[in-house]
Amino acid sequence: MALSLFERRLRNAPNRPGVYIMKDVRGNVLYVGKASVLSNRLRNYFGSPANLPNKIRRMLGQLDDFECIVTDTEAEALILENTLIKRHKPRYNARLKDDKTYPYLKIDLAEDFPKVYITRKVAKDGGRYFGPFATAGTVRQTMDLIKRLFPYRSCTKAITGKDARPCLEYYINRCVAPCTGLASKEDYAKVIDQVTLFMEGDTEAVTTDLRINMEKASEELEFERAAVLRDRMRSVQKVADEQQIKVDANPISDMDVIAFTQSDSDTWVEVFFIRHNKLIGRDHFFMDGAQDESPGLVMGQFIKQFYQSASAIPPRILLQHQLEEEELIGEWLRELRGGPVRLVLPQRGQHKKLIDMVAENARQGLKHHRVRWLDNTDVIHQAMAELQEELSLPTDLRRMECYDISHIQGTNTVASMAVFEDGKPKSSEYRRFKIKTVEGVDDFESIREVLRRRFKRMADARAKGNRPDDNGTHDKEDSWGIFPDLVLIDGGKGQLSAALEVFLEMGLDNVALASLAKENEWLYVPHTPEPIVLARNSQALYLVQRIRDEAHRFAITYHRNLRSKSSLKSPLDMVTGIGPKRKRMLLRRFGSVNGVKHASLDEISAVPGLTRSLAILLKQSL
Repeated sequence: MALSLFERRLRNAPNRPGVYIMKDVRGNVLYVGKASVLSNRLRNYFGSPANLPNKIRRMLGQLDDFECIVTDTEAEALILENTLIKRHKPRYNARLKDDKTYPYLKIDLAEDFPKVYITRKVAKDGGRYFGPFATAGTVRQTMDLIKRLFPYRSCTKAITGKDARPCLEYYINRCVAPCTGLASKEDYAKVIDQVTLFMEGDTEAVTTDLRINMEKASEELEFERAAVLRDRMRSVQKVADEQQIKVDANPISDMDVIAFTQSDSDTWVEVFFIRHNKLIGRDHFFMDGAQDESPGLVMGQFIKQFYQSASAIPPRILLQHQLEEEELIGEWLRELRGGPVRLVLPQRGQHKKLIDMVAENARQGLKHHRVRWLDNTDVIHQAMAELQEELSLPTDLRRMECYDISHIQGTNTVASMAVFEDGKPKSSEYRRFKIKTVEGVDDFESIREVLRRRFKRMADARAKGNRPDDNGTHDKEDSWGIFPDLVLIDGGKGQLSAALEVFLEMGLDNVALASLAKENEWLYVPHTPEPIVLARNSQALYLVQRIRDEAHRFAITYHRNLRSKSSLKSPLDMVTGIGPKRKRMLLRRFGSVNGVKHASLDEISAVPGLTRSLAILLKQSL
């Protein structure tokens, strides 16, 4: 759309609350947002780009049209925004992955003998719903647990109470057999009540009820039934003890605790569900489109999308980060719950310990998720095959090398080389480089220097005959002589062009080259202006993100080490002519750098090994 047309549209934008929808030239939804005043918010997008986040600037580069939907209130706009994000899944919005498919556990109270089962739809039918759970696996684990504890029926037959004999589940104490009339409707209802109380976290009420029934059975001389109830009570108590949150003396009320961790490509959100001072469950969720977003915005988007379909909202929610729209989201939650909801950002005490614990679980969860992916040989082979096909490479991708540059305002510039063999990291062959010939901030020249040094080492190693054998075995020095099947550069077209210059200069026409632009996670290859856009759920994309993240991590670690060493240097180290020996003599004589600074020229000159001219230079430097 022409800029003049945008300007005319902006002048006529509504001065009311509502939702705006950004679209590309094909009509695909790029971004959905809400505003208390649509005209003011839209003008912000078309002002100075310097004030906009990188992700929004990228989105505007693809923008062709926008439309507005007016609402009566900002709260209605928030609900509509959330609905449209779930429907269209815009790539520039932070959103839950596959949120439409989250499973719930349901107890259908409309039946005379209710079943407990998994469902993916929540309806206002009088049933009890628990969830959502992140995966069907997590809800099945919950069902396995409650089935071991409570003898509700798992069959689908019509219950008449006239069956001749019960099934095996009755004999192993997994069902009370209402089908044969051994349990009345009231008896079975007590079992379902216990399941409901347990899922709500009120295990004390469950154990109290079981104890009363056990004592009643014992008084009536039904010792076998009393023993079954005793064992069930002990099992429930054991689960309750395992769920107990170990914190300070003050009791913890019902609450959810939410924290998340982010990497360059993943956002893992961890939620702990605490009821009656017990951790009754925990789950994790992935979010898409959360890169480059502020923690407060990511947290807000998760809360809006998660609690819109949650079966229950607690009166208190502990948050790792301050929300950007805390007042509006809080009011929306209170309306959904039909009661008070407090959003708490703890700074100290037991609640802060809880947040820290959940945040650590999120970090460990994301770490283990990556490890599991790297251990899945079939998935890795699929990823390498996909990447080979996308890059049109004639040979298998056995060895990949990725290069990353790290610096802060041009100081201590370093580079890293991460190596993946057969789709897995080979950390013994990671290499790091301290940039020697580049001054200031120049990523392109830094890439050129690193690649020249790396492939010169390869040429030297091969000239000496240090080549790995046919099985690929080699020692640390030999590893420089291995040809990579793919060189991946962390960056866009500029970094790719700089790398290509070195390849042409050194005659490296048998090594595949590509760059991964972080902005859109697009792959660029030489002599092709259009990027290779891998599907967001592509295993190939996940593989290149993993090696890019490893290169970035390795570079950052080296950079931090250098900065740390630089910060420990003494001002005496910066004076030409003052080496370690003279430095020791000065500090031994004057006690500290400040002592040297306040000493006279004659006193400094009297130190063994220092001349008067060196003393003058030292005083001037200090």
